[in-house]
This record gives sequence, structure tokens and C-alpha cells, in this order.
Amino acid sequence: MIPPPRSLTLAEALQSARETRALEIGSGILEQTLRLYRDHFGDRPAMLVADGNTYAAAGQRVVEAFRKAGHPLQDAFIFRAPDLYAEHRFVTELEAALQPHQAIPIAVGSGTINDLTKLASHRTGRPYLCVASAASMDGYTAFGASITYQGAKQTFLCPAPTAVLADLEVICAAPGLMNAWGYTDLLAKVTAGADWIVADALGIEPIDPPAWAIVQGRLREMVADPAGVAARNPEAVGRLVEGLMLGGFGMQSSRSSRPASGAEHQFSHLWDMQHHTHNGKTPSHGFKVGIGTLAVAALYEYLLAQPLDQLDAAACGRQWPDAETWCQRAREWLGEGELAAGAAKELRAKHSPPEALQAQMEQLRSLWPELREQLRAQLMPLATLREMLRTVGAPTAPEEIGITRERLRRSYWQAYCIRRRFTALDLAVRTGLLEAALDHIFGPAGVWPIDARG
Repeated sequence: MIPPPRSLTLAEALQSARETRALEIGSGILEQTLRLYRDHFGDRPAMLVADGNTYAAAGQRVVEAFRKAGHPLQDAFIFRAPDLYAEHRFVTELEAALQPHQAIPIAVGSGTINDLTKLASHRTGRPYLCVASAASMDGYTAFGASITYQGAKQTFLCPAPTAVLADLEVICAAPGLMNAWGYTDLLAKVTAGADWIVADALGIEPIDPPAWAIVQGRLREMVADPAGVAARNPEAVGRLVEGLMLGGFGMQSSRSSRPASGAEHQFSHLWDMQHHTHNGKTPSHGFKVGIGTLAVAALYEYLLAQPLDQLDAAACGRQWPDAETWCQRAREWLGEGELAAGAAKELRAKHSPPEALQAQMEQLRSLWPELREQLRAQLMPLATLREMLRTVGAPTAPEEIGITRERLRRSYWQAYCIRRRFTALDLAVRTGLLEAALDHIFGPAGVWPIDARG
């Protein structure tokens, strides 16, 4: 069941974290990196890790502070690849640079730099410190690194940083819409929480009360000022940074991405695996998640309007395909290759025999009135979510990230296949309502009508 509402302070959430021992957020604190480093690593040598942009934005000042104090410092490792992203070959590159010595890495950057350093540090047997350069995602303090390997986006298990420093002057000056990326990743916790409520109610994945309180307790407060984030207001950006760090602490606490990630992230992961680009570039994780959040919110609005307390559970069981049929459908939807092979593994892992599915649907039918009210309390209206995204400068239509409406409709079925995590997609598929929901969402009265482009 959903834990009673409880708002944790950042200090309380930090106590629940398993790896991160310190988090400092403030304006003009970049030069405090040396003090924070010494608090946790003493006089051990350090090595800064950055790319060209993050070195110029913050890394050079960190290096100068260490040199001025005479602290042992390896030459900075600067990624120079123009196509740098969180891909396994760059982890290997950084590992090779770390192996000849025992210096502690200082990752200066955002999602890509942090994940590459997180995994390379773990593989070379050392902790690390992170200096955040943008409020672009929630992975700074997350357990695990999201890395593309052998064509698929995978989460590699590895500890979060020992300490994180976020200078709001640096973050407010982040280029382009990077902070809007993070805002969309934070807003996604609304639908991710709804998915966890459903999984908990059906006895599939119980809610972890500490992790729930960390991520959900102050979420509405953290996403309340999209205009302030867009205007680079330090107070609004500070709340955004805090919310993103809380998301990571929730994942540390539970040793899982479940507290911060649901079906909306499956859309993003799907498009990553399909190597989607728009205008020659890969859309940001946050903006892909933002469109996924709207897609899931639209699905929930359809499901909440259905009388599932009258569901024919026996018919659901009779019509339920076996695992091999689902695997065949995945090949039809995803094509032959690694993506379909991975989907087959996930589909088999989450498949239920017809009699078990019928029992689950009977349970859903009996608890639907109460569950529906819990979901309504957790979710925000689709129109509200769209306006919040629009205000922060994020896309609100799939075409804005290069996804056609026809492709988005296919993506619902494809995203269902690629993860075993129980989400709104599984609820719609198991009740036999996903296709009807898609007819509505992409029909004349839906949010993205295919035959009447707005």
C-alpha cells in the first residue's frame, strides 16, 4: 500500500543513501571542491574527468584550486570524441587511463561524464567525487550507470559517488535547455509513482516506504516552478537540483531504478536502442522521457475512465497468448536482431500462465475503486503536464523530437516488450485495453490525432 505522506529533508534523505556521504548545493561554491575532496579522501591524488565543454565551464577552476593548494593531481582526462555519449567504449577508454595509478576521479559534467566515471571507477576499485555541471538528469546520485553496450541500453550495477557538489552559478549557466532536460526527468516521477502503485496493489513489486518518501514526498514542491527553471532563477534551479538528487537517493536506498523510473523511461530506452536521431543528433534523455511521460499520462487517463471493476477476468485469461506468441509478436514489432532477442528474454520473465493472469485480473477488479482513487491522487492531468513542459521549454509533441505519431503509437507495444517491470503498459495489455486506448489517444478526439494533424 502507499505509505502515509511524508516529506523528507535533504539531510534525512542523505542518511538513507547507501554510498553518497555528502551533498553540497549552493551558489559560488565550486572552489569548495578541494575541501569536500579532502573531507572524504584526505591527501590521496586526484584526477579530473571532463569533456572540453565541462572543463571550460568548471573543471579548469577545480584544477587550479587543487594546484594552488599543492594537492597531488594527475593530468586531467578530457574526452575529446565529438560523438561522446554513455557508451561502453568510452568506459574502457577511461578505465585504461585510471589503471596505472590510484588517483580518485573527480567527474565534472552531467549525465554522460558521471555515468562513464561511475562505472570506470567501480571497475578500477575506487570511489569518486562528482561536480555537477547541469541539472539535466537524476543519475548523479543513482546506484548504477546507464550505458549502451552491444547495441542495448543497460544498467550496470556500480556505486554512486561518495560526494557531490552542485554550484548553482555553474548550473544556472548550463548551455541551451540542459536544465529543462532535468526538469522533464523529474516530472516523470509522477507517472513512475503511479506505475509503482499499480505494481504494489497487484502484489508484483511492493512499494519500499523509505524510497517512496525520498522521491515522492516533496515532488510537487520540486516541480512547481517550471517558469523559474526556464528563467535560470537560482531558487527554482536549486529546488530542481535537490529533486533530482533525491531521485538518486531513492534509487540508492532501494538498489533499483523503480522509485524514479516507469513506463515513460521505457519509451526513451526503446528509442535509444533504435538509435533514434533527429536533425542529425540524438535527442536528450530528458526530452525523450518527457514525451514518454505524456504518452503514459494519456494512457492512464483512458484506463481511469474504464469500469475495471466490471472486468471479465475469465475472458482475459482465455485470450491471453502464451510466451512464445509474445516473442513472435516482438520479432514482428522490433525486427530480427539484438533488440528482439532482448525483448524475448524480458517477455518470458514477466509472462504469467492464463490461470495466474485471470486471478490477477480478478484481484484488479475487486480493488479497482480504491486503486483508481489512489492513481488519481498521484497523477496530474495530461493538460497540466503538457503546460508544465511547455513552460520549461520542453517538447510536448512527438514530432518535436523526430518521432511521428504513427511511430509513437507503435512504440507503446514495442516499449511493453523491452522491460519486465510492471507498468501502465502491462496493465493495459493484461486487461486487453491497450489497442482501444491507442485508438482513442491517436483518434480524432485524442491528444495526438493521426488523421487530423494539429
